[in-house]
Amino acid sequence: MSDHKADMSFDIEDNFGHVPVLRDRMAELLAPGVEKLGEHAVIVDGTLGAGGHTEHFLATFPRAHVIGVDRDPVALAEARERLAPFADRFVGVQTRFDGIGDAIAEGEGRIFDLAREYGIAGALFDLGVSSMQLDQVERGFAYRTDSPLDMRMDPTQGRTAADVLNTYSHGDLARILKTYGDERFAGKIASAVLRERDREPFTTSGRLVELLYENIPAATRRTGGHPAKRTFQALRVEVNAELEALENVIPVITELLAVGGRAVFMSYQSLEDRIVKIAFADMTASRTPPGLPMDLPGTAPRFRIITRGAEKANDAEIEENPRAAPVRVRAIEKLPDPTGGRQ
Repeated sequence: MSDHKADMSFDIEDNFGHVPVLRDRMAELLAPGVEKLGEHAVIVDGTLGAGGHTEHFLATFPRAHVIGVDRDPVALAEARERLAPFADRFVGVQTRFDGIGDAIAEGEGRIFDLAREYGIAGALFDLGVSSMQLDQVERGFAYRTDSPLDMRMDPTQGRTAADVLNTYSHGDLARILKTYGDERFAGKIASAVLRERDREPFTTSGRLVELLYENIPAATRRTGGHPAKRTFQALRVEVNAELEALENVIPVITELLAVGGRAVFMSYQSLEDRIVKIAFADMTASRTPPGLPMDLPGTAPRFRIITRGAEKANDAEIEENPRAAPVRVRAIEKLPDPTGGRQ
């Protein structure tokens, strides 16, 4: 989702409003591809959320169009209302963001026609959970308010966080807590969850938070932030298959780019950033055997990395928008086909 992302501690009390993270920098990174395609430019906002980034893009690039993607029907409806003044320059699509390829292939209307004919000028993926979702207590993302253990970004389908807690084996629970939440006490928490669910299935976040307080040592609670933050992050990532979607979408969106088009990913936790880093390194590597003075035909890289390492927010941005503190930004650009083939 987009607009204000939380990394590992998505707490309703930390919600500073729907200010798009690094709004101006995102427009700057996408500008070359958008300007190259001019009136044919289509930007994909793969994590539409409240529509803050898209609104800025449409205002900054008055000839460009945006396809906004979100799996959350509530977010999509509100974003459509917010973006209504831009009329036919915006279209919203309800799907998980790795469904963008199918959405463009099957979409009807001028914006989809432009995307198919000219390619995508730029794409943004602002990963994580949005502050708008944190605001909706009934969604179960925030751990300081007792609410149903849901955590689905699309609340109409799929398993909930309660389903995960009530049905996963000890080994699977411990794995997701450790892998997705970097939780030191994953095994101990998983054992406690199994004991408690035998007594009564989990339904609300308050009971889970109580369990975490009881099973995470006091010394860790005093120094490691809220004791629930890692477990809640892990459950959210598992429920929404966030890392799977990220792995899937990178090859899809980069294939859709026009020559000179750019894809930008904003990550808020190390697992996300690592997936993007590895994928970008692979796509920008030459396939020519080592030692040869030049690339052999068909082995030159089709992409180049735009950012130097992972860009971070500066102090001024963080002061204005504290949720920008953990962000890591990586961008890639599509190069011309050296064989002269059709892009």
